[in-house]
Amino acid sequence: MKTNNKTGGFLGWVERVGNKIPHPFMLFLFLLIIVGVASFILNSMGVTGINPTTGEEIVVNNILSGEGLTYAFTSMVSNFTGFAPLGLILTMTLGLGLAEDVGFMGAFMKKTILGAPTWAVTFMIFFIGVCGNIASDAAIVIVPPLAGIIFLYLGRHPLAGIAAGYAGTTAGFSANVLPAGTDALLQGITNEATAITNGPTIELTANWYFMIASTFLISIIGTFVSTRIVEPRLGKYEGSAVVDIGSSELTEKENKALRNSGLAALVYVLIVVAMCIPANSFFRNPDTGSLLIGSTLMKSLIPLLLFLFLITGITYGKTMGVITKASDVPRLMTKAIAAMSSFIVLAFIISQFIGWFNWTNLGLLISVNLADMTQAANFVGIPLFIAYILVCTIVNIFIGSGSAKWSLLAPIFVPMFNHLGYSPAWSQLLYRIGDSCTNVISPLFHYLPIILTFMQEYDEDAGIGTLISLMLPYSLLFLIFWSLLAIVWYLIGLPLGPGAGIMI
Repeated sequence: MKTNNKTGGFLGWVERVGNKIPHPFMLFLFLLIIVGVASFILNSMGVTGINPTTGEEIVVNNILSGEGLTYAFTSMVSNFTGFAPLGLILTMTLGLGLAEDVGFMGAFMKKTILGAPTWAVTFMIFFIGVCGNIASDAAIVIVPPLAGIIFLYLGRHPLAGIAAGYAGTTAGFSANVLPAGTDALLQGITNEATAITNGPTIELTANWYFMIASTFLISIIGTFVSTRIVEPRLGKYEGSAVVDIGSSELTEKENKALRNSGLAALVYVLIVVAMCIPANSFFRNPDTGSLLIGSTLMKSLIPLLLFLFLITGITYGKTMGVITKASDVPRLMTKAIAAMSSFIVLAFIISQFIGWFNWTNLGLLISVNLADMTQAANFVGIPLFIAYILVCTIVNIFIGSGSAKWSLLAPIFVPMFNHLGYSPAWSQLLYRIGDSCTNVISPLFHYLPIILTFMQEYDEDAGIGTLISLMLPYSLLFLIFWSLLAIVWYLIGLPLGPGAGIMI
């Protein structure tokens, strides 16, 4: 590895063992084989379960049957082209890669954050990353690579930057200072589940107060883990991507290029804002008029950011003389996409695994059994809360979609919590903690190989073990302190949001 990484201790052991795992492509190929064998055996044994959402029987579908093989072959192309992270990553790479290649990113770093305190830069990465879930998964493909670039230009280890960005956007996914699409999505499922026992319904802001506090908690804990655990463990970065940014002073030409880029970006942003102002703007939610929840604006952030990076990058490049003719733009964009070729190969096999795993119902069956075990244990109070959070973290490893997990778990736990006197807002809040913390260490989380691709731009020897060992401290400490915050909130009896308490 091209780092001075400290390989001792428990995290070193995790890294060494993890890096013995085959290449991610081969890992997911082996997982496909396991899914095939497991589906055949469980189907032959007649193992079933009951879907709490629909009341229907869950049958394990055999992917090795005629019907299963038909699905595997006929869905292969659609699984690949429908793999959501593929489009997100490649679209952002077009703009961000061009902006970096023309020198805009380096000049921008010099102008804005060089000389800032270490903790302040790290805290802001976490804070922005956590709040980025207002754009759903888009932040996961934007913040980590940007954080890696920021750390590189600051002379800090870029893998630490990527780790911080990934932890903030993914392990802190449910927190935010504003109500987001996640709140709307979960609220609808919660209200359907509470109707089973004629329990009270909740509003969009039912968890708002707690999530505001959680945003600051995650940012503080994340900053501590980054500066005290992850960066010291990685040591000094000595890879080939090291850049000499020279003096922190910009040349007159660089300042001019940044001014021109800034003006171009300002005009672009003002145009977008002006388009959002009308009450009937197409950027708004057509039903509610909101610019945040379910709006075209939120769904269009990736294309909007692509154009922003292209506009600033092209303007900077033309001013600096890096871009002299129109054909230079697609050439630079092609160069950026070429660097993502390994990710495209990975996306193919990952998309097949996700398709097979969902079709066989294996994840659904595992999750239902875990939920049933917790319900049968008949815990109450704090032991119930802790057990419930832990079940959600384990289920999170097998089912990536937050809405799918909550659709599965809500009909079990919301009525159970209602029966014990706890509000639907409280059962939803505890679920959100468990749903977030283990995202970053799940080998089945579809963004994990993508983050690994980002890491390998700076260290070609980085493997799954490297990534898991970097993310494990975030995952564990977020889980511990976020759960403790919930318990303290419960003991004090603070409101979870406007008009939303812990007890019914």
